[in-house]
Amino acid sequence: MPEVKRRKIAVLGARSVGKSSLVKQFVEKQFIDSYYPTIERAYVKSIAYKGNEYVLEIFDTAGQDEFSPLKAQYAIGIHGYVLVYSIASKNSFEMVQILHDKIIDYCGVTDIPCVIVGAKSDLHSSRQVQISELEKIAEANNAACVETSAKDDVNVGRVFQLCVQEIERRLSGNQAVPKASRCIFQ
Repeated sequence: MPEVKRRKIAVLGARSVGKSSLVKQFVEKQFIDSYYPTIERAYVKSIAYKGNEYVLEIFDTAGQDEFSPLKAQYAIGIHGYVLVYSIASKNSFEMVQILHDKIIDYCGVTDIPCVIVGAKSDLHSSRQVQISELEKIAEANNAACVETSAKDDVNVGRVFQLCVQEIERRLSGNQAVPKASRCIFQ
């Protein structure tokens, strides 16, 4: 019987982009329509990926801005990152690169296991960020990418599968994952 692999994932992004909704939908299969600012919360969920069981410890973080310092607990011992923005907010999208750069600087590395998530894809009539922009930032940062809707439960589980894929790709040294499998859209 294969060993259970434990992975820590930090979910980061600007305020009110849907980080908590994404995590709650993934872990509890529940969508909360109201907004309650998150201080910080940890969730645990097991998933199967490529025949192995993974226990994911997911850190749902408080919203960040460009002046927020990166907390040590979001960098030390973290295996992978989920960087979230709302497709209806250009500012939150621009925050993704700032957060990515902060993580790189803090960790002293050039590459991190990362999934960039365009949340709230159900708000397509309010879209401010195009899919091509998501693909471009993901490629520039060697990250996977996906658009999701926690409200409609679209691609929610895929976010965390992609994150595990990115973590394992780097841990195994196997960088040859086809681009098509790294970015998922509706």
